[in-house]
Amino acid sequence: MADMRKCGIIGTGNVGAASAYTLAVSGLFSEVLLLDADMHRAEGEAADIAHGAALRRPCRVHAGGYGDFADCGLVILAAGTNQRPGETREALLGRNRAILQSILEQLTAVNRDAVLLVVSNPVDVLTGYTLELSGFPAERVIGSGTVLDTARIKCLLGEKLGVDSRNVHAFMLGEHGDSEVAVWSSANISGADLDDFCLAAGIDDPESMLASLAREVTHAAYDIIERKGATCYGIAMAVRRIAEAIIRDEHAVLPVSTLARGAYGIEGVCLGLPAVVGRSGVSQVLDLPLSRDETERLLASAHKLKTLMEG
Repeated sequence: MADMRKCGIIGTGNVGAASAYTLAVSGLFSEVLLLDADMHRAEGEAADIAHGAALRRPCRVHAGGYGDFADCGLVILAAGTNQRPGETREALLGRNRAILQSILEQLTAVNRDAVLLVVSNPVDVLTGYTLELSGFPAERVIGSGTVLDTARIKCLLGEKLGVDSRNVHAFMLGEHGDSEVAVWSSANISGADLDDFCLAAGIDDPESMLASLAREVTHAAYDIIERKGATCYGIAMAVRRIAEAIIRDEHAVLPVSTLARGAYGIEGVCLGLPAVVGRSGVSQVLDLPLSRDETERLLASAHKLKTLMEG
């Protein structure tokens, strides 16, 4: 039986290690298990995190083999090669698919009850491959999707308007990548119409400002990678937020990557959609009202991902 207080993380590179740290100190888990192709690194990361976690709530952090994953309630797939400066997420696909297949063959041999959370890029396509290769039900195979992208737009818009980002209600949907869609038609500031709020804040051309922020979000990872070589802290916090919704059975609405089954006219592809997330994974996809342009762009994003999957 899966233990929802035990989390396994496969891959201890920048993203996996940062995620392990945020989860170990979150108070959500009593045990965090690390595995990597380089087990010396996994052991080192586990020891380093465990020493710091001793100053927080009790949480056993250690490295182990696939057999130790047998009772993990949540397994995070963070293995893969890093995105290189200037490299698109799609270019990672061929290199990371083979890694994923090897991992899933060993993982599913010992555990078929966990919720699988895919973080490796390109996350939407790899979520689709994980669903296909694992044989798990769709609700228990999810990707980090556009949770980070949504956090970025909330952060940037909050800074621009001088309000707490938690009071900014807006989504980035679709691909976690270049074709993602900023949904402005239903965005608001604690219920206040976004355009009206922008005008009250002295912004004469809200449309141009919002378009600029959306482009900044889409290029954020490229900019960060160019400056420091990798992104890790933002996505680690996104992983923590998703894990929190699962472990606490929150039924929180998060734009995770999930299999579309008719929502927005999209079928048979995983992408970031506003989904209800709880103990069993995704229970429902919400049908947000989108403008015609947003709908067309979301369909185009889905078509791009489906082409990558089938290619």
